[in-house]
Amino acid sequence: MAKGHLALILHAHLPYIRHPEYDDFLEEHWLYEAITESYIPLIQTLEGLLADQVPFRLTLSVSPSLANMLADPLLLQRYERRLNGLIELAAKEVERTRWQPEFNRLALRYHGLLTRVRETFVDRHQRDLIAALRRLADSGAVELMTCAATHGYLPLMNGNRASIRAQIQVAVAEHERHFGRRPQGIWLPECGYEAGLENILAEAGLRYFVVDTHGILYATPRPKYGVFAPIICPSGVAAFGRDVESSRQVWSSKEGYPGDYAYRDFYRDVGWDLDYDYVRPYLPGDGKRTSIGIKYYRITGPTDHKEPYDPERALERAAEHAGHFMFNRERQVEHLQSVLGREPIVVAPYDAELFGHWWHEGLSFLDFLLRKVAYDQDTFKTITPGEYLTRFPRLQRATPSTSSWGYKGYHDVWLNGSNHWIYPHLHKAADRMVQLAERFRDLGSGEGAGFGSLRVRALNQAARELLLAQHSDWAFIMKTGTMVQYAHRRTWTHLSRFNRLFHELEADRLDPDWLEVVEGRDNIFPRIDYRVYCR
Repeated sequence: MAKGHLALILHAHLPYIRHPEYDDFLEEHWLYEAITESYIPLIQTLEGLLADQVPFRLTLSVSPSLANMLADPLLLQRYERRLNGLIELAAKEVERTRWQPEFNRLALRYHGLLTRVRETFVDRHQRDLIAALRRLADSGAVELMTCAATHGYLPLMNGNRASIRAQIQVAVAEHERHFGRRPQGIWLPECGYEAGLENILAEAGLRYFVVDTHGILYATPRPKYGVFAPIICPSGVAAFGRDVESSRQVWSSKEGYPGDYAYRDFYRDVGWDLDYDYVRPYLPGDGKRTSIGIKYYRITGPTDHKEPYDPERALERAAEHAGHFMFNRERQVEHLQSVLGREPIVVAPYDAELFGHWWHEGLSFLDFLLRKVAYDQDTFKTITPGEYLTRFPRLQRATPSTSSWGYKGYHDVWLNGSNHWIYPHLHKAADRMVQLAERFRDLGSGEGAGFGSLRVRALNQAARELLLAQHSDWAFIMKTGTMVQYAHRRTWTHLSRFNRLFHELEADRLDPDWLEVVEGRDNIFPRIDYRVYCR
């Protein structure tokens, strides 16, 4: 009998970026990189575990904005074009490095990896990654969670209950549309929580959510078992807290596994290293140098000097780190079980993009870990939050503390001198959206009479523009200082479009030609019903 449980939770999310007005757009490549380096390799890893009949459980949160991009024909077409270009470049690299054996074998490796990605994408799954994720969920080994519709940071929505509810209700509806089932749980964007959110989650039929460590430790009343058992809110929704120790071993820049000197260096890339004219055809449309994804060096050490990457050595380190992680969880679970007198759950949540994209060997680590947990020990088992609640329905009643998993644990990352200016505009727009929904609430239901009318189309588009402006990613980018101009542009663009729609609806003077253009550009959530903003 296992003494405890490990809940591995991966959060897959990217901001909604789609620019049909350009043939090739730099920020769209964030999606292409994540598909090639994280999402498809993750699908390959999980399918391999299922094919080998390895007993495992894993929870995957897929944000609605990401799901919409993964289902978008234009973006998928562009992704395939990008993937074909990378395979072409890898083939050229095989030829260019033929007299450099330490790099030639890496070029061959990249060509093989990219070719297998294309085979998985085109041949195995017919370009439908949503269906691939749905089949993983159907297996019972993977539990799919949702996230707020556009990853809006809910505690900073000024208490606008209708706006927060819209983020949640749209997310649940989109999850069901894509995956054929309503989600049991939700990843609160940035794990941002404040009292009262659980009531809105309960209204949406959700069973649980994930918060940061101190959200549970400082709950009211203080939980008897700390973060090693979920708590149940008065609304009936459970809250799971992140375990610090298991997170540190993967996330910490000093103690975490991804910083091992044998692992591939993320920043050293042929997009920067090779002759510009040679790599120019594989750079985004504006031609500025950027990372392409082919990297030949390992971390090596803390200096600029880098040695060639050795994939066999890196794979050995991934296996060692998986064993080390498992050993630490065994000792942790044994200790907790003896102290708590019950089976603890260790919740280990991570960004999905860490595995494969940022940490090249991360998915090998995950594969080794799940196999080792299944066959090399019997102290703990992997479990999903939904499965845990079914097995252990009796929980302590408490209300979590305001919290996030950002720097300092609260709202600083998303509300500071670099981005505070956005919130008066977002709050005003949210109030106006509620005003519009209340005024026009009797126009017609989602797919009923009048859904295609010009006024209803404008109202639905106004809802989309507000949701897109609320992406927490824009405030985060402003704080980190990367691609700040783009984050400013996106915030202003969606707010400007929303305000134009608001004034045109108020004056009953809609511009159908302009509306059609905007609908074509910001076409997320095709079944949205603006009345989700009604009080």
